[in-house]
Amino acid sequence: MASVISGGPSPGMSADGAKVNMAFVASIVAVATIGGFMFGYDSGVINGTQEGLNSAFNLTEFGTGLNVAAILIGCAFGAFAAGRLADVWGRRTVMIISALLFVISAIGTGAAHTSTIFVIFRLIGGLGVGAASVLCPVYISEVTPANIRGRLSSVQQIMIITGLTGAFVANYVLAHTAGSSTAEFWLGLPAWRWMFWMQVIPAGVFFFALLTIPESPRYLVAKGKDAEAEKILSRLFGAGTGAAKVAEIRASLRADHKPKFSDLLDPVSKKIRPILWAGLVLAVFQQFVGINIVFYYGSVLWQSVGFTEDDSLKINILSGALSIVACLAAIALIDRIGRKPLLLIGSVGMAVTLGVLTWCFSTATTINGALHLDASVGPIALVAANLYVVFFNLSWGPVMWVMLGEMFPNQMRGSALAVAGFAQWIANFAISFSFPAMAKLSLSATYGFYAASAVVSFFLVQKLIKETRGTELEDMVG
Repeated sequence: MASVISGGPSPGMSADGAKVNMAFVASIVAVATIGGFMFGYDSGVINGTQEGLNSAFNLTEFGTGLNVAAILIGCAFGAFAAGRLADVWGRRTVMIISALLFVISAIGTGAAHTSTIFVIFRLIGGLGVGAASVLCPVYISEVTPANIRGRLSSVQQIMIITGLTGAFVANYVLAHTAGSSTAEFWLGLPAWRWMFWMQVIPAGVFFFALLTIPESPRYLVAKGKDAEAEKILSRLFGAGTGAAKVAEIRASLRADHKPKFSDLLDPVSKKIRPILWAGLVLAVFQQFVGINIVFYYGSVLWQSVGFTEDDSLKINILSGALSIVACLAAIALIDRIGRKPLLLIGSVGMAVTLGVLTWCFSTATTINGALHLDASVGPIALVAANLYVVFFNLSWGPVMWVMLGEMFPNQMRGSALAVAGFAQWIANFAISFSFPAMAKLSLSATYGFYAASAVVSFFLVQKLIKETRGTELEDMVG
């Protein structure tokens, strides 16, 4: 693997020249990113099950939006609680709890016989997804050297997309084998129920794998457990470096109080710190560009404009595969050209492709109550949608999570993640919940809003976002 920054240290060396135990780092990152896989799988499994849910629960557009988006309310509160609980119980402990929540949710949603019960178990799953969404990237950022932190943290996004794609593949195989998502499958139960139950397998793997990794050394220092932190840091960065690393972390933490929410305010003006505003912009606009409409409603969307259920599920898999390729490109670039340039590139690319989709859907006609695209426009919409997914996963997809995990000073990281994570999932809920009703009114206007958000995001990034490439976590300022 080439040096991250021209003339800088190799991936096997930290910025200060210490030799990094890359095998240990890689094993920790591999386990932590299973949380990203679960984040993706639990979020994406709903895509392809809506027909089964509608037939089982007799849902209206409002009901469909609630059943799909219920997980996001849980995500918001899970992210908010996890950021603070991680400062009290530890990063690893809260991730273990999230793994258990994944298992409970998978069993309950597949077995639900009323919409209310289904929503309750989706909320439980959301608590786990929200916790994993903020803690996995921050845990990775706290155990990796600065010069390769971006690349390793970006693996989280690859795992999110892999989880989404895994859910799409599993849903396609189950529906194709059974005949449709509503057809009977194993034990005489419809295939869509098995789509949810399949989540138990990766959730169990995540739980047991978490038992094999250490706690974050930065959390341990914050709790006064310097000896434990030094032992882990020495194993990560080599004997003799642990004590120095502990001293750096200790110096970055204020000695007069434990981390708390008031750290998010400037001590003099009592106003919200600029760094938190920057984090909120990243969190909210990552959702305002509408990416999760593709991941949550992709099957329904493509069926609404004339594709069959089988073809729609195949398109989901194609989008997932392209997303993984784009994330790999992001890994290659994020520590070379930086976070901010990738965000700007992504904003421009998404604005253009969403603009094309807005035009495509404006040409749709209604036949027997269903939307249809002209044969000449359908392929354009398909290409534009997949290019949009590529631009997102080259930029805002991985970069937002990388930056939220690293941009905040040690003292306020847990509190800032709680607020930013909560905002991200509330924005996700607002976009996802509103889509069925908005799309029914005007699909082109809906995508026009996403395109406008991409344009606005470009200027906000230019004004508010500061580059964090190669900066040690102890040197982050707010």
